[in-house]
Amino acid sequence: MKTNKQNSNKQIKPSTINTQQSTNSESELKNRTEQSSTESESVSENPKSKLENQKSIKPYVDYALRERNRQLPSERVLEILKRWNPAQYKLAEVVGNWIWITFPEAPIERVRAELSQLGFHWNNKRQAWQHPCGKFTFSTPQNPREKYGSRFAADAQTA
Repeated sequence: MKTNKQNSNKQIKPSTINTQQSTNSESELKNRTEQSSTESESVSENPKSKLENQKSIKPYVDYALRERNRQLPSERVLEILKRWNPAQYKLAEVVGNWIWITFPEAPIERVRAELSQLGFHWNNKRQAWQHPCGKFTFSTPQNPREKYGSRFAADAQTA
């Protein structure tokens, strides 16, 4: 009768080793370098997956600068919008001391990041990007357009 020690000392047959290697090659186990090179090759072959990878990279927002920009007066914010974001400037509405931008549909992520960097925030209740222009207030049930009046910056007319 053989003991467990004798069974564990058995030699593995070469045919068993080859089977294990072929199993590994069939499952395509790769080291990290091989994996990354294969992934980059598949990305370059498929432009749709490349676009998906680019979508996952979020634009950078410097939040310290954003907080300083929230203190800018409305005239300065409008100047910056007019110079660097003319499409958003055309949509900018001055409501009291605040600036609101309402888009017909959701803007792309780059535009949202630019607005955020400038100090705007999204107001879900009013469905608008708002800049406080240094005048921070709490939400009110009253419509600010009725309370303070409004005008479109590009028109220089009452909205």
